[in-house]
Amino acid sequence: MGKIAFIFPGQGAQYIGMAKEISELYPAAADIFERANNALGFDIREMIFHGDDETLTITENTQPAILTASIACLMPLLEAGIKPDYTAGLSLGEYGAHVLAGTFSFEDAVRVVRKRGKYMQDAVPVGLGAMAAILGLSREEVIDICEMAQSAGVIGPANFNCPGQIVLAGETAAIDEAIKIATERGAKRAVLLNVSAPFHCVMLEPAGKKLRTVLEDVAVNPMTIPVVANVTGKVIPSEDQVKDLLVQQVSKSVFWEDSVRTMIDAGVDTFVEIGPGKVLSGFVKKIDRGLRTLNVEDKASLDKTLEILKG
Repeated sequence: MGKIAFIFPGQGAQYIGMAKEISELYPAAADIFERANNALGFDIREMIFHGDDETLTITENTQPAILTASIACLMPLLEAGIKPDYTAGLSLGEYGAHVLAGTFSFEDAVRVVRKRGKYMQDAVPVGLGAMAAILGLSREEVIDICEMAQSAGVIGPANFNCPGQIVLAGETAAIDEAIKIATERGAKRAVLLNVSAPFHCVMLEPAGKKLRTVLEDVAVNPMTIPVVANVTGKVIPSEDQVKDLLVQQVSKSVFWEDSVRTMIDAGVDTFVEIGPGKVLSGFVKKIDRGLRTLNVEDKASLDKTLEILKG
């Protein structure tokens, strides 16, 4: 059997009730919610299990909620003795990867991502920034479109998710212009995303500066599992670089496709998505159909994953 990677989802994967079933079956998962409540000073478990979508989609709630649910879903795998060879996460998910690798304590990570969410939300007044997904064009074509749309304002590629799916971020007028150009160029789809801010572009640099201050007080431990960084798409060579890469990540492109290819080149053939949804599994399949994708978000998906990985 080839190598295994655990991957963690980013913002947008959240839903009410995520990780509830696993937390009811596994005390170690329930304990993660307890630890999150204590670290944050409010009942995030109640928000996740019994709250409303509107509250959960506020960025400063979404980020700690997804991280908590993902780490809760991780616990049964660790208890079963399954440890991956590599780990990575999309945007916010990179913090999940660092908790797994031991770089940060869970408590530190959940406190940091709550502030990260607030800083990202506050960086750009609502309505001034936007994001769009461009489907069916190459990386080169999309970069070219961004250069053409710059006459209308700040714009750049935010996420290189998988072949033929790239997300742009920037000022609303420039995003509208890019959608128009992409449609003219024959994109399969070019659509605005329902997000509250233009993540992963230079407009978020103020958020990165505030995040740097918060990270200064956080202890970084040696990584016990190689972590692949969004900003480089490569394995982080040393824990000395972790904080800087996480600061850059807020306002720079996420190279998710490159990150997955790095793990494939290292011998990974099984990707386990841990936490809500299967968005990353879909990206992995589009990068290489021959890879095995599993996920853990409820009892059924956990049982299937344990059966395959322990078999």
